[in-house]
Order: sequence, then structure tokens, then C-alpha cells
Amino acid sequence: MPPASLRSRPGRLRRLFVVSVGVATCGVFGLAFWVDRFGQRERAESSDAVVVLGARVLAGGVPSGALRARTEQAVALYQRGVASRLVFSGGVGVHPPSEARAMLALATRLGVPPEACVLEEESHSTDDNARLTSALLRELGAKRVVVVSDPYHLLRARQYFRLNGFEVLTSPALQTERNLSWVDRCYWTMREALALLLHPRVLLARAPADVTTPAP
Repeated sequence: MPPASLRSRPGRLRRLFVVSVGVATCGVFGLAFWVDRFGQRERAESSDAVVVLGARVLAGGVPSGALRARTEQAVALYQRGVASRLVFSGGVGVHPPSEARAMLALATRLGVPPEACVLEEESHSTDDNARLTSALLRELGAKRVVVVSDPYHLLRARQYFRLNGFEVLTSPALQTERNLSWVDRCYWTMREALALLLHPRVLLARAPADVTTPAP
């Protein structure tokens, strides 16, 4: 018979549960911190294309604040000469037109020539964005892309594009409500951290090893 000090105690399972919850909580908060810090940093450099991920279109075809901020950030990158192509990705939501077409309309009003823009109008998720734009990007000969989205979204977006074989840089649209409001920023960052933890294949995606950096 084991000594009393080694016998199971009534609270052992409870202590194990508390430790497990603590480890999981630390993991979520640690990943959330990484998601937030990653998203706030500008990483855009010379690339083959800038890919802009869609957001809501409001009634009457009006771009939401997030959609406008993402498009304006992409236009700024285009005007800086980061890439000669803008790829707008996003399907039709509650209100038409597609998110991609709404971004195109705004970008052309801001001075981007229509021939510099490519549309992907079927996607309804980040996975779709990356998967459905892949064929378009390969037709353009793109291997290195800059992805534009809200800061909280960029780490997951980068990982999905890595899974599709691209070297990915990121550029945050900082002037969105979900980034400027601390409550929204915390909520969406925690949501992203949980999404990544639930999809380890995405979280662990690595950059392809055979990508050639475009000439400046």
C-alpha cells in the first residue's frame, strides 16, 4: 500500500483541471498578443501584387468603413510603387455588388487605372480568399504578395496564403473601427487567436522555400 503522501486526494482532478485551464488560457492570451503585435506592423515591400481582402458592403453598394480603409491602404501601396497590380478579393454578401467590385470602384475613383486591377468575386472566407485568388496570382506570375486587411486579421490571412504557396508580406489598414476601438480590437483579436488554435495546420504554415524576390 503506498504511503499516505502518495495516495490520490479528493481534489487531484480539480487541480489538474485548474492547471489545464490555466495553460490553455495562457496559450490563448499569448497567441492573442502575437496576433495583435503582428497586425500593427507595416511589412510591405516590393512585390508582384497587392491582395486586398474584402469586408462588408452596405445598403446601396456603399463600402463599409473596413472596406474603405483596406482599399485606401492598397491604393497608397500602389502609388508608392510596391506593386503594379491590385487584386481585390471578396464575393457578394447581404448587399450587392461584390466586395471586390466595390473596392474596384473606390480604387479607380482614387486614381488607380482599371487595367491595374484584378477581381476575385466568389470568396466568402479567408480560406476562400487565398484559395480562389491563387489561380489569378499564378496567371500574373506572382510569387510574392502583400496582403492588406484589418490588423487583427493579417496573421491568419498570411498563413492561408502561405498554405497556397506564396511568400506573403502584410500591410494593415489601421483606420478601422475594429482597430481604433479598444473593445473591438480586444474582441476581434481574441476571436482570431481562438480561430488559429482550432486550426493548427494554418497556424503552423511556413513560407515556401523556393520563392524568388522580385527585382526592385
